[in-house]
Amino acid sequence: MLCAATAVAAGQAPAPAPQQPTFKVQVDYVEVDAIATDRAGGIVSDLKKEDFKILEDGQPQAINAFTFVHIPVEQLQRPLGAPAPIEPDVKDNVRPFDGRLYVMIIDDQHTAFARTQPVKRAAKEFIDKHLGSNDLMAVVHTAGGPKAGQELTSNKRLLLASVDRTLGIKADSAAISKARGDVANLSNDQERAHNARMALETVRQVAGWFDGIHGRRKTILFVSEGVDYNIGDPFNNPNASTINDETREVLAAATRANVSIYGIDPRGLTTGTEDAIEFGPASQVGRLGASAGPDQSTMMNELRLSQDSLRALSDNTGGFAVLNQNGFASSFDRIVQDNSSYYVLAYYPPAGDTKPGKFHKIEVSVARPGVTIRARQGYATPTTKPVAPATAAKGVSPEIQGALESPLPLTGLTLRVFAAPFKGTSANASVFVLTEMSGRDLKLSPKDSVELSYRAVDADGKIRGGDTQLVTLPDNVRPEIRARMEQGGLRITDRIDLPPGRYQMRVAAHDTGGGSVGSVTYDLDVPDFNTGALTISGLAVTSVTGSLVPTMHPDALLKDAMQASPVALRRFPSDDELGVFAEVYDNNASTPHKVDITTTIAADDGKVVFKADEERSSTDIQGKRGGYGYSAKIPLTGIAPGTYVLKVEARSRLGEGASARREVQFTIQ
Repeated sequence: MLCAATAVAAGQAPAPAPQQPTFKVQVDYVEVDAIATDRAGGIVSDLKKEDFKILEDGQPQAINAFTFVHIPVEQLQRPLGAPAPIEPDVKDNVRPFDGRLYVMIIDDQHTAFARTQPVKRAAKEFIDKHLGSNDLMAVVHTAGGPKAGQELTSNKRLLLASVDRTLGIKADSAAISKARGDVANLSNDQERAHNARMALETVRQVAGWFDGIHGRRKTILFVSEGVDYNIGDPFNNPNASTINDETREVLAAATRANVSIYGIDPRGLTTGTEDAIEFGPASQVGRLGASAGPDQSTMMNELRLSQDSLRALSDNTGGFAVLNQNGFASSFDRIVQDNSSYYVLAYYPPAGDTKPGKFHKIEVSVARPGVTIRARQGYATPTTKPVAPATAAKGVSPEIQGALESPLPLTGLTLRVFAAPFKGTSANASVFVLTEMSGRDLKLSPKDSVELSYRAVDADGKIRGGDTQLVTLPDNVRPEIRARMEQGGLRITDRIDLPPGRYQMRVAAHDTGGGSVGSVTYDLDVPDFNTGALTISGLAVTSVTGSLVPTMHPDALLKDAMQASPVALRRFPSDDELGVFAEVYDNNASTPHKVDITTTIAADDGKVVFKADEERSSTDIQGKRGGYGYSAKIPLTGIAPGTYVLKVEARSRLGEGASARREVQFTIQ
């Protein structure tokens, strides 16, 4: 759990989880990402393995694995009738992950409070305009704990919300501290040293977390004003050697894991003297003495130190630093280009000096004239022994344990996952969880079984609930049911009680007979149904076609409300019929009033092709959950193929007319 792992800078990062590499390499291989550009800066994509030459410590190495990676940038399409792309309510692993992999580290420790907003703007610009829908990103803060961060996701709303939790807590620079009267500068020195160690430790831990992912480029976007602690003057800066050692550890971890770091200074074009404005006119600084303001030359030197720290992290890991720029668009384009078209080379390291911590220099070149190669400059031999893989939890197979801990989804067993929160009988919500498995990936022999496990991980990185089921087909299953499973797959449902909050559901399945394993991560928001005048549950959708897939353990609360089990399909034939169910919760039921519930289907251009209205009375509310059960049938016959938005909206006639709605995007074939 990335954000939880980096919450406390002091401490050992957890062992990287097993995962499915892009191409298989041995654990003792050395991987190198190589970006090849021509004289104009364009990507060179037609090089062959024979064109490359790799030296380690000056000695040529045989390239044992080679591939060129090209990843298109994909964007979610916004229906014309919607203000923004509609977040999918079903996640699957039908398509292997083939996007870019980023972790954005926002360095609150080295962001001035007054410059919090520029940091947010720079981070949001990358997410809004440069993150593809086929990419995964996590956000980690150097301060604020795991709640401020966001685990790996493609959901821009969640990533932007994490950016909004940025709060700069940068300590005064040495020059500013001295100008304010702290002549000894001791307390300020300790604070700045602490912040530097925390920030660098966070980068090191993220790089270590990346170590288990192979065959693809792994990128850290380090959004920071940089470390301005003078590590070159240990006589006047007592923590210089410690911070210098920490910097080397960061570079060792990043180069060992083949991680590229891009240092991004959000200050843009700067002279480093902007903070002196609070001391009065710049013309007085230096003429009236220290009490009038900080020395400008010292401040400019601190700017150089901070930007040099970003350059060092970037240049030594195959990235580049984004400094002194009024706009970030062109640099962000270059970062995306770096992570979209590159070569991955791997070789066995030579036998010889394996002294822990020894740095091995790597040089990558090509024979073709006019081609420039950018790659990491080396790696350090690990200083500690590899951490043994975590032991599987009780009642969970090693295959499931590995899949649940994998940073990337596994695609051996095709899964579709849907989750819908409903109001519970207590403060917790009752979350309906549905998993569909592809029949072609299952052995489906009577003696075999399917192991399904899921966990709900909260914003603190803690597992707040989950379950593991072992589903075995009965010996006497009817031939027609078996045929439907082989053709359409298998559906399993469950319930989990969760308090309001944001979660990441991690779902994994293992076919014990065939051996295939699959996993999916699902971002889940659980609202507080007990607050607000009007709220609505998740939207459960079924269809005549989807009902043909056999369902194990049908949900007790939904089986009477819907004509068939909910489905995780969102692509339906034109002769199908949909069924929709939701619950609307009215917290003002003590005052008699009406609630209007409307179901619509709108085409991509916003044209409504189906509409159904229903009026409900507050006197209809029964039971402890205090809601209206609402269902609708929607025939698709006569609706043209295309993309549509299904919306269920409830609006109260009481007072200002509180409303609540849910939307689902689907396709008619």
